[in-house]
Amino acid sequence: MELVIETEFGSIQGKERNGVLLFAGIPYASAPIGEKRFCPPEPVLPWTGIYDATQFGPVAPQLPGEGLTDSHDVTWDEDCLSLNVCTPSADSKNRPVMVWIHGGAYRHGTGATPWYDGTRFAKDSDIVVVTINYRLGALGFARIPEAPTSGINGILDQIAALRWVKNNIAHFGGDPDQVTIAGESAGAFSVATIMAMPKSRGLFSKAITQSGAGHHVITQKEAEAAGKLFMKYLEVDTVEELREVKTEDILEAQKYVEENSSEFMSAGQLPFYPSITNELLVDHPIALFTQEGIGAEIPLLTGTNTDETTLWGTNQIPEEKLHKWLKNYVNDPAHFIEAVQEDRGDITAGETAVAISTDHTFRIPAIQMAEARQKHGGKTWMYEFDWKSKAFNGALGSCHALEIPFTFGTLDAKGTELFLGTSELPNHVGDKMHASWASFIREGNPSTEALGQWPTYHIADRKVMRFTDETTLIDDPWPAARKSWKGHR
Repeated sequence: MELVIETEFGSIQGKERNGVLLFAGIPYASAPIGEKRFCPPEPVLPWTGIYDATQFGPVAPQLPGEGLTDSHDVTWDEDCLSLNVCTPSADSKNRPVMVWIHGGAYRHGTGATPWYDGTRFAKDSDIVVVTINYRLGALGFARIPEAPTSGINGILDQIAALRWVKNNIAHFGGDPDQVTIAGESAGAFSVATIMAMPKSRGLFSKAITQSGAGHHVITQKEAEAAGKLFMKYLEVDTVEELREVKTEDILEAQKYVEENSSEFMSAGQLPFYPSITNELLVDHPIALFTQEGIGAEIPLLTGTNTDETTLWGTNQIPEEKLHKWLKNYVNDPAHFIEAVQEDRGDITAGETAVAISTDHTFRIPAIQMAEARQKHGGKTWMYEFDWKSKAFNGALGSCHALEIPFTFGTLDAKGTELFLGTSELPNHVGDKMHASWASFIREGNPSTEALGQWPTYHIADRKVMRFTDETTLIDDPWPAARKSWKGHR
C-alpha cells in the first residue's frame, strides 16, 4: 500500500496501522495565530519535501473539564487546524467518505480520540474516515468587534476541512462526491449548523447527527454580550490588543465568562457557541429547516440516547429540589413532570430530571428537526440508543456519548470499559449499530439485513429504531412527553 502520496499542497508520508493506512495531523488551513487570530481560516501554504503525517497534531487550546470524557490534560497549540485520514488504500477506488466532527461543548475534544478510530469502517466496509480538529471556546467563537466572522470561526474551520476533503480525498482513495458529515453532541450541533449555511453547499451529500440538532446556536446579542465581558476581563479594547494576549490568559478569560454569563445567556446555552452571523448563518438552523427547507435534500440519520444527562449527574436530583432545578429548563415543571410520569410510571425525582432535561436539550430538538425536514420532503431516519451501561452500579444508564464506540465499532478501545462497566463487550448491539451507520454512509439508508427495513421518520407513525439488547423498531417512544413540549421549545 502506498505510504507517500501527492496532494495539492505537497507530498505526505503516512503509515500502516492495523491493516489500514493512517495519515495524521495533516494541516487543512494556515495556523490561526498572530494576525490570523480571530480571523476566518485561510488556505494552507504549499510545502516542499515530504510532510510527516505519522503522528496526530496538537489539539485546539482547551481547559480540562470535570467529567468522565474531558477531565484529562492534553497537548494543545493554537496551530491546531489539522485532520486525520484513515483509509483502506490510497488508490483511485472512489470510496464513500465520512468526516467526523468531535463533540465537547465547543470547549473540549480532539479528532484523535481512540473512540473515533476509523479502522473498522475502513476494513469492514471500505469507507474512508476523516476526523478533524477545529478552534474551540473563545478562540473559535468569541464575538469580537472588527473581526466580523469571529463568532463562527470554529464552524468555518470545519467547512474549510470539508473543502480540503473535496479537493484532496481522491488521493486517499475517497470519493469527493460521496461525503457524509457526522458528529456527536457539539459535533452534531455543528453538522446541523453546517447544513444551514450556504457556504457549505456541494461539500457533502449525507449527514449524521448523534445527540444534537438545530437549536444550539446563540443570537448576535448574546454573542456580543459575551464578547464584551471577555474583553473587559482581559482589559483590552481592540482585536489588535487581543492578538497579543497569551493563550493561557485567553482560556482564563473564557472560563470567567462561562461562569458569569447567566444574566445574558438563554437557559442551557454556553457563551462560546456559534452565533448568528450576517451572510454566513442568518438564523437558527431549526428556523431555516422549518421555514425554508434548507438542507432537506440531504438524507439525515439522527437520534438521541435515552438517559443523556446522567453523564452530568442529573439522576441525583432529590425530590425537594426537583421543581427548582427544572426551572433551569422550563417555566412550568409540573406540566412536564406529569407527562413524563404518564409515559414511565412512578419514577424517582432523579429519573424525572433526566427525562425532562434529555428531552429539552437533545430529543425534542431532534424530533423537531425531523418534522421540519419532512414538511419539505426531506428523508430522516431516527434512532434511540437505550443500551444500559453497567458502570457505577448502572447509574449512567444510556448516557450521553455512550453510543459513540458502538457506531464506530470501537467497543474495545481505550477508555470504553469505564463507560461500559463490563469486560463482556456488547458486540451484539455494537455490530448492528456499526453496520447500520456503514450502510447509511455507503447507500444513504441505514437498513441492514440484521435490522430489516428501517423506514424514515414520519409524523403519522414516528418510527424509531431503538438500539438495546433486543434492538427493535418502535412507534412514537415517550408520546406524552413529546406532546408536552408543543409550543415550549
